[in-house]
Formats: sequence, C-alpha cells, structure tokens
Amino acid sequence: MYPENIGHLPAERAVTIHQPAPLAPVQAAPLVPVQPADVQAVASIVLPDGRIVTGYAMSPVQPEPVAAKPTVSRAAVNVALGGVGFLAVCGGLLLLTTFIAALTALITQLITLAAVIFGGWIAVQVFGASGHRDGTTVNIRKAVFKRNHFHG
Repeated sequence: MYPENIGHLPAERAVTIHQPAPLAPVQAAPLVPVQPADVQAVASIVLPDGRIVTGYAMSPVQPEPVAAKPTVSRAAVNVALGGVGFLAVCGGLLLLTTFIAALTALITQLITLAAVIFGGWIAVQVFGASGHRDGTTVNIRKAVFKRNHFHG
C-alpha cells in the first residue's frame, strides 16, 4: 500500500563471529572421604518387652542463653513517649485557645465600657443644665409663619 523508500538502502554491517575457546582442564584434587572426629559410638537398648533399639546416643541440645531482654520493648516506650508529648501539646493548645478567648472577652468589655463612659459624658455635655453661657440667648414666645417666612 505504501511505496518503498528507494532512496535509502539499509547499511551493510560487518559481522564478526566469535568462536568459544575451550578452557584448560582443571586438575581437581581426588576426593578422600574423611570421617568426623566426634562420631559417637552406636548404642543398643533393650526395651522391657524384649525389643532391641540400636542407634546413636544423642545428647540434649542446649539452647543458646537468651540475652536479657528489657521488660518493655523500645518501640513501646517510644510510642508511649510520643503519646505523652502529643497530649502535652494538645493541652498547651487548649490553654492557648482559652487564653485567646479570655483576652478577646476582656478587650470587648473594655471597648463597651469606654463607649458607655464616653457616651455618658457626651450626653451630660449636650443635655446638662448649665449656667450662663457666652453668646446671645433668644426666647421666642410667639412665632408667626406667613408664607414660609418667619415674623417675630
């Protein structure tokens, strides 16, 4: 379906063939069976019912002495210490949030107290009965308004 690429021929490759070389034979030492030095003698035991059992006497295997292990593993101690640290941090955060809430309430109360005191002072200044003030006092007993004009 597709035309062949005529312009480019595949590159010729040089091929080198390697033949395996045989290895020199190794002179192996002859195998000599050696019997272990601590071979035990064969023992025979006569059972009470008259049967004879023959075999090697086996000494009981002594387990290796166990190293003194701590009563609690190090991993358990580390987990417990991590839990204690986590609880200490949580307690500190709880105290910190409680302190911030109390400080916020105190600031709110101080602002409210300042507003009440300042508002009271302004009310006394505005509505308070005062003596003679500088300036002109005009008492209007009757006022007549005609056509949106004041006639006094």
